[in-house]
Amino acid sequence: MGACEKALGERRESDALRALQAAAALLPEHPRVLHEQARRLLATGDAQGARELLERAVAVAAQEPALWHSLAACFRVLVLNEKELVALDRALVLQPRDVLALLYKGAALDRMGKRRAAARIYGNAIQAAGPGARFAPTLEPLVREAQRRVTESTVELSAFLDRRLGSQRDGHEFQRVNRSIDMLLGRARSYAPRPSSLFFPHLHNYEYYGREQFPWLESLEAATAAIRDECLAVLSDEGAGLEPYIAYRDGLPLDQWKDLNHSRRWSAYFLWKEGQRLSEHAARCPRTMTALDAIPRVDIAGHGPTAFYSILDAHTHIPAHHGITNTRLTVHLPLIVPAGCRFRVGNETREWKAGEAWVFDDTIEHEAWNDADVPRAILIFDVWNPELTERERDVVREATLALAEFSSADGMDEVGL
Repeated sequence: MGACEKALGERRESDALRALQAAAALLPEHPRVLHEQARRLLATGDAQGARELLERAVAVAAQEPALWHSLAACFRVLVLNEKELVALDRALVLQPRDVLALLYKGAALDRMGKRRAAARIYGNAIQAAGPGARFAPTLEPLVREAQRRVTESTVELSAFLDRRLGSQRDGHEFQRVNRSIDMLLGRARSYAPRPSSLFFPHLHNYEYYGREQFPWLESLEAATAAIRDECLAVLSDEGAGLEPYIAYRDGLPLDQWKDLNHSRRWSAYFLWKEGQRLSEHAARCPRTMTALDAIPRVDIAGHGPTAFYSILDAHTHIPAHHGITNTRLTVHLPLIVPAGCRFRVGNETREWKAGEAWVFDDTIEHEAWNDADVPRAILIFDVWNPELTERERDVVREATLALAEFSSADGMDEVGL
């Protein structure tokens, strides 16, 4: 049979046929002989004859997935769907991630009218193939059909769940339920916190937090007009005191900041910076400072709080990145927001609206866009994660100071944002 297979590989059909005939004369019941004979019969349209040969072959070589594939092909031509499923399942027992067997199993279930089961198997095939998988041209129509059926089934399931659960899961209290269903349906993916420094486990990893945990948000928003006026006064002074928000020294592995490092396209006017109150800036913005002083902020010597006006130039994108630690959360109060400004945290993208603040976990991947023709300005500051106890905050303070002391011994930079 080796000579036959070699000749077939080299497209020498006459030599292959002579080799097959010689092998059949010596070993008429050898599985490989029966398989090649069956393949030839099936190619001529004799599916029943091929089936009989293959059933003899699998009786002695049941561990050969190729035999089950060929037998399934016979049943497919004979429109014996149940038997095809049995043959494909035998192939999948031997190779559970056999993409071809999964695709044909999905097609068989579809022909039997089992559309939901078909979509599930098609989904398994697409997952097993992996992203960017390439298929033979003859398989491409089946792959496209599999993708179409998975999408169709997801839409049907989404509508079904919305009908059954829609009225029961409105509001922030059902955020986790809604996200779990979105992930089930492929409408969302899992974004875990990825802090560049201290990760505090067993905290909720909400992208945007519910307002009920921050009772001071309303009073902050009530001060929006006064805060915006002070920000405008700063900007009208030709940006005196503004500095690039991204300002890392050369040589650090910060590829995503290549375009913004040391650039005024994303500028900051700091009121608090790494735990230090900037007296001159604070004096220019008394009403902003009054609003900030009423909020329970992070307090770690040399590290927090940080509060600043964030100015993002027209047509500027802040690339996706992660913050330093989930022991603190970040607050945005939009001040000057032209149309075309949006912000993504994990799965959720929102548009800033002047005077409407939100709180988010910046250790979850986030990015921002200003697609407008004028700059965008917001007030940004950090607060403790409300799930930390006072004693835990004490330990976090000490750990942060210890890490900084250890790193500074050799002049190392703590890289994070």
